Amino acid sequence: MKNLLRNFWKWYERHTTLNTGIASGLFTIQLVHLYWLTTAVVFLRLFGKAFFTPSPIYEFIITLVDYTEIPAIITTSILYLNELRKNFNTRSLWFLFFINSQWLHIYWITDEFVLEHFTRHVGPSILPVWLAWVAIFIDYLELPVIYDTLKKFFHSLSEDGLTSALEELKEEQSGIL
Repeated sequence: MKNLLRNFWKWYERHTTLNTGIASGLFTIQLVHLYWLTTAVVFLRLFGKAFFTPSPIYEFIITLVDYTEIPAIITTSILYLNELRKNFNTRSLWFLFFINSQWLHIYWITDEFVLEHFTRHVGPSILPVWLAWVAIFIDYLELPVIYDTLKKFFHSLSEDGLTSALEELKEEQSGIL
């Protein structure tokens, strides 16, 4: 097992730009969900009017985007675990906490619960309304992580160069095939 982990981290380090790009890309897609949350749910609760009412096709797209949150959490957690493994620091630990608080949001406090309390489309719940605000706050913890992972990706690109990153990807693909 130890050998397997060592090999994984060696591979991860060799392909830092690619792995950081995947993690930041997956988390950046979550901005679509946060836009919906803010304009269709939070604004409705605060101002009595939604600023975005998605059509069924957009609702479907938002749902698909929401499902990318799981691979985003996993890939970004690996990125910060690698940083902590190399050099322990509280910043990476906080970002790891922010990312993994999303599990609570996904499995315990769902979007349906938030919608139920904020739009009253569904019957009353036994859970208090303040919990919906907690769920929303947890969702917004993605913002500093999105910023940080994008910053890391662009820094990695500037260090390694785009050509080098694309060559890494090509090598990986030829090794798989």
